[in-house]
Amino acid sequence: MLIDFFYSLRAAKLPVSVKEYLTLLEALKANVIAPSLDEFYYLARITLVKDEQYFDKFDQAFGAYFNGVAKASELAFDVPLDWLKNKLQRDLSPEEKAQIEAMGGLDKLMERLKELFDEQKERHEGGNKWIGTGGTSPFGNGGYNPEGVRIGGDAAGNRTAVKVWEARAYRDYDDQVEIGTRNIKIALRRLRRFAREGAAEELDLPDTIRSTAANAGWLDLKMVPERHNKVKVLMLLDVGGSMDDHIKRTEELFSATKAEFKHLEFYYFHNCVYDFLWKNNRRRHAERMPTWDLLHKFTPDYKLIFVGDATMSPYEVLQPGGSVEYNNAEAGAVWLRRLADHFPHYAWLNPEPEGLWAYRQSVSAIREVLGHRMYPLTLAGLETAMRMLSK
Repeated sequence: MLIDFFYSLRAAKLPVSVKEYLTLLEALKANVIAPSLDEFYYLARITLVKDEQYFDKFDQAFGAYFNGVAKASELAFDVPLDWLKNKLQRDLSPEEKAQIEAMGGLDKLMERLKELFDEQKERHEGGNKWIGTGGTSPFGNGGYNPEGVRIGGDAAGNRTAVKVWEARAYRDYDDQVEIGTRNIKIALRRLRRFAREGAAEELDLPDTIRSTAANAGWLDLKMVPERHNKVKVLMLLDVGGSMDDHIKRTEELFSATKAEFKHLEFYYFHNCVYDFLWKNNRRRHAERMPTWDLLHKFTPDYKLIFVGDATMSPYEVLQPGGSVEYNNAEAGAVWLRRLADHFPHYAWLNPEPEGLWAYRQSVSAIREVLGHRMYPLTLAGLETAMRMLSK
């Protein structure tokens, strides 16, 4: 069984070796873990995976091999699993969706959720009140409500939840992705200002020719420091959720940016910027950068680039406690305004088609906060954004 598992990891292009496989077998023989699939997962990962960048590939390969194993979910409320088994997929017409009443605000929504946990005793499906699946109730999974709390499981695709009650695992964008075209790099090169810095490592051919001629033909080499782009870039990247649809283009942009700018700093956020960001998605709960520290660490001469689809509940931008993951003390709009005030050269790059922006309340809100400095993640949009940042 484990030999097949080993080869399945190899097939997923994970650099696992026979030595590491033998280490896993020795650990199992020594009974270092209990007979639990969860514990085996962590043991296999720690013995077989050399670098954190492969964790996401390992998770996919592990899940594909041990098909049907339920992923543990850390719920804020102990909802019986049977309540969340989706047996009914409802397709509502636009007219029916328009008739679904919202709960009247985030506070009332959370109050009602607490009441239902006290009242509900069994599983429900397809309804408009209880915690269940496939219905129009604001609570559960697989249904539709414009102001809902998704509990457990995968999204139904409506993307209308204002809270998501499950453990989220995002992966870092790959900065080594191969770029199929040089057009992104060419667009980024509008944001360049070269200076010669560091030790003399580059041949200065014109000066060498002049010096050699003045020296009666005796070779006189002249060296100068290499030319580097001295523009400093701070990139804040939205990750997870609806951004999963835009991973390829975002990775291409991220990879091109790392290649073009020597002075690049980056951090991740989810949906909207709040009071902290993070560098590594695997350790985002343990290793956070307070946004106040970021404002103090980076000087205003950095060019600030947000990358995100800005697609979320408007509560997440405009209201304290609106984050889908925790109760933020201040609204996302407050933090966006602080960042914009600190970094006068900023822009937001949006991978969503520009024709859809008018139908997203959150996009309109963010554009308003940032003085309409939002540009589509297209070549034309990139060039326009780089011209604006270079002023």
